[in-house]
Amino acid sequence: MADLHGKKIILGISGSIAAYKSAFLTRLLVKAGASVRVLMTPAAAQFISPLTLSTLSKNPVYSDVQSEAGWNNHVELGLWADAMIIAPATANTLARLAGGICDNMLSAVYLSARCPVFFAPAMDVDMWHHPATQENLRKLRTYGNEIIPVEHGELASGLVGEGRMAEPETIVAFLTEQFLRRQDLAGKKVLITAGPTYEAIDPVRFIGNRSSGKMGIAIAEEAASRGARVTLVLGPSALRAKHPGIDTIHVESAREMYVRATAQFPECDIAVLSAAVADYRPVKVADQKLKKEDGTPKLELERTPDIAAALGEMKQAGQRIIGFALETNNETANARKKLEKKNFDLIVLNSLRDAGAGFQHDTNKISILSQDNKTRHFELKTKAEVAKDIINTLLPIL
Repeated sequence: MADLHGKKIILGISGSIAAYKSAFLTRLLVKAGASVRVLMTPAAAQFISPLTLSTLSKNPVYSDVQSEAGWNNHVELGLWADAMIIAPATANTLARLAGGICDNMLSAVYLSARCPVFFAPAMDVDMWHHPATQENLRKLRTYGNEIIPVEHGELASGLVGEGRMAEPETIVAFLTEQFLRRQDLAGKKVLITAGPTYEAIDPVRFIGNRSSGKMGIAIAEEAASRGARVTLVLGPSALRAKHPGIDTIHVESAREMYVRATAQFPECDIAVLSAAVADYRPVKVADQKLKKEDGTPKLELERTPDIAAALGEMKQAGQRIIGFALETNNETANARKKLEKKNFDLIVLNSLRDAGAGFQHDTNKISILSQDNKTRHFELKTKAEVAKDIINTLLPIL
């Protein structure tokens, strides 16, 4: 039996014939020990009575953000909940929330929510497969939301195919599993490096790379959501981690990242080295901006500190290191060589030859190589989903 004892759940209902299932879902959540607050769009109230849901949840049902109750509660609810489930989530609601449109109580609470959000879509088969719907689902995943898979079967239109909302029992089981999974790093301290490094030429110019830090931040968010205490050493990036359990240390150069990472690592259980660290830096840094009239500068370069090698040498029994390899040729051979040389436990391989992978994308396509000479290949996914794959691969060797 599902155990959600003490969990605070928001159930958002949009206008679909599948809304009738929300009564069963509410009952199952309450039976599992959860405290449930129900939100409805105006269209949802045409399919199921708010009185029914209020009675089953033992709490008022909110539907009008412009009412006094709605206005006073939309932010509070977003902070109150341990999870928000939107079931059924229509194509219209998916589009609205993917676009950040805030014109009803459900969308106002969604935009205020700091908790994990789960969508259980419901629509006809052609609507489900339409590129616009699939793009909206992709966007929602990049925001860190979870999509509960639709089911295949007879639809309200009489057609048969994908688009049926998952059954209430399936939704409750999915949610329960997510809560259990989100504690599997409890008590672990995780060090993550992310983003590029900038190596100064003069006060204006630098040597850098195209890394945005998206992948490392996604891993930090995933680890923190699963109970870990996370230290994120982040190079120059416009992005920021949002989870309150992440302590971010901002650095600029490879030297600064080296100092911070080596200082933090002895107290950590896990290190994930996803930063794109510059391999070289200028030997001399000009005090003033170099001028064109001074001629073409000649830069003498030297190696930057090897953070991965340093942590590999420092690694003690029980510590785990995940490295990253971004390759353009002989990908697997180069990654396995790096895995062994740097004393990694796992290495995550990207190839710039894979469309949608690498720097500055919202997606990534990876393979994970391990010390037992095995390689796991993954499809192109959002970086939030890739972060889950990385953590899930790590867990068995902790």
